[in-house]
Amino acid sequence: MVERNLTRREILKGAAAASLAIAAPYILAATARGEEEAKAIFNGKDLTGWDGDPRFWSVQDGAITGITTKEVPAQGNTFIVWRGGTVKDFELRLMFRMENHNSGVQYRSKTRDNDKGKWVMSGYQADMDESNTYTGALYEEGGRGILALPGQKVSIGSDGKPKVTGQAADPKDIKAAIKNKDWNEYVIIARGNHLIEKINGMVTVDVTDDDEKRRAMEGLIGFQLHAGPPMKVQFKDITLKVVEDK
Repeated sequence: MVERNLTRREILKGAAAASLAIAAPYILAATARGEEEAKAIFNGKDLTGWDGDPRFWSVQDGAITGITTKEVPAQGNTFIVWRGGTVKDFELRLMFRMENHNSGVQYRSKTRDNDKGKWVMSGYQADMDESNTYTGALYEEGGRGILALPGQKVSIGSDGKPKVTGQAADPKDIKAAIKNKDWNEYVIIARGNHLIEKINGMVTVDVTDDDEKRRAMEGLIGFQLHAGPPMKVQFKDITLKVVEDK
């Protein structure tokens, strides 16, 4: 056998191979989980794939835009629904901008027509309001109400009652990070019964929902226009990354 000293490149190459061998099980696990690439679910031009009351919803400035006025008010909360299918585990990213009143992003939700109109949704809502008191909160539209306020880490018991178990972030920091009447990023992550919402990179709520009777493990995505004073809300750069166990 001929002995020789290994070069630095050979040593690094061997170390990299060893690291890859150690990491292989984790890479395979991620692949088996079936995480897709993020896909745009709004084309930035028209409302193809989306379903809402045409009196209120349109595309302006490359964004899904909801507007109510004194002349054309919403008689009840009205929504625009993404009709691309129901989703279970996912990461939803979007930019939003709001002027006046109240809105939100529905997820794992369902539609329920009633006397207030056709486009009505219930379910988890990533909340937002003009004063940013509730922007970043988790609300259940048509259900259990407020589940987590901005900054809270919450566990919901089988009785449907939320219990604060810690702090996701300082509410004052969350509010300070939100740009009023300007574009902000909302990220919603759902994995099983674990729900996380982020605004501009900051975790606003971290919720574990153990209420098996009332929680939702899959459903629709949509946006809200709230009944009441005239308002305007816009959404753009909307992408969805679906995760499914295989």
